[in-house]
This record gives sequence, C-alpha cells and structure tokens, in this order.
Amino acid sequence: MKILKVFENNINERHIDSAVECLQDGEIIIFPTDTLYALGCDALNNNAIERICRIKEINPQKTNLSIICSSISQASEYARIDNRAYQLLRDNLPGAFTFILPASTTLPKVFKGRKTVGVRIPENKIAIKLAENLGNPILTTSIKWDENTPEEGCEPEYIAMKYNDVAELIIDGGMGELIPSTVIDCTDSSSPEIIREGKGVLNQ
Repeated sequence: MKILKVFENNINERHIDSAVECLQDGEIIIFPTDTLYALGCDALNNNAIERICRIKEINPQKTNLSIICSSISQASEYARIDNRAYQLLRDNLPGAFTFILPASTTLPKVFKGRKTVGVRIPENKIAIKLAENLGNPILTTSIKWDENTPEEGCEPEYIAMKYNDVAELIIDGGMGELIPSTVIDCTDSSSPEIIREGKGVLNQ
C-alpha cells in the first residue's frame, strides 16, 4: 500500500492527483476526515462500492450508504435537498455530520431500492479536495477498529498495516479521531431527528 503524507495547511496536489487516479480506476483508498479515517471509492463506481460493502460486511439494502461531497451544490446532484434541509446543511457544513436525505436517481444501481443516502461535507480540506478533484462524490465508510487497540483507528501506520490487502493507498493526514459523526435524519426536513450523537453539535 502506498502511504502519501498530506497536510491540510499545505496540500500536496500531486498526492491528491494520485489518490484521485486510484478512485477513477475503481480502487479503494483510505483518507482522513474530521472524525475517523475512512475507506472510500468513487461513489459512481458500482463494483468498487460492492467491494467496500464486502470489506465492511455491509448489506447495502439494509444499511445507509454515505457519500462525501465537496459542496452542497455537488450533494444536490445526488440527494434531494428541499429549502428547509438546505438551510440546515448551510448552517452546519462543513462539519462532523452525516445528513440522511432522500436519494436521487443519479446514484448507481447498488443504491437502487434505497430511498436515502447519507451526505457528508467534512471539515477536512483533504477530503473536500478529493471529492472536488474527482468531480463527483466519494462513497465513504469509517474504518473498523478495536476499542482495546485505539491506535488501529487513529494512527495511519497501523491503519495501513490492517488494510494493506484491500486499499491501494492511504493518505496520511496525521493522527485521526475516534468519535464518529453526528447523524441526522432529514427525510422529513420539517422535523430533523438526531439518530446518533457524535462529534458534531447541531446548529438549528
């Protein structure tokens, strides 16, 4: 596995381009967010999404799938965002939130049968830059880690060893965190519901 060190305050464009090329080729990468490190692939590549689901032992028909977007504008191409939901997203993003929204038909067939999609715009310039340069969202899911060995979840070198056989590269953005995002169900935007308390504190 390639390890590419990238700093938020001085992003190496060549490393970002290398990671985007992997995504375009259908590969899986690992990258930092404002919460946990994440496994990611091109959200429009059905085969890559299915690989991630197998790695995480996710049934996409029963589990919410999430995408990282570079902006609310990009998110609006893949999720239906009404005026109330837009205001909520605008007031809280970028940030450590996953907003569950009605899914658009522009998502690939692995989403078919799913009426919703989780939308993330993390407060992490590396993750945003990846989605921006890719030109479409990144399918994302947090890495697994053992509570007894927290270094597996936050230290890039340990993450690289654990996922060496499944990911093409990891972007080392420094020490990660172990608190997940706060998840808000916005399928009824008139009464958004927090369904998982996490790092983000919702501004309503």
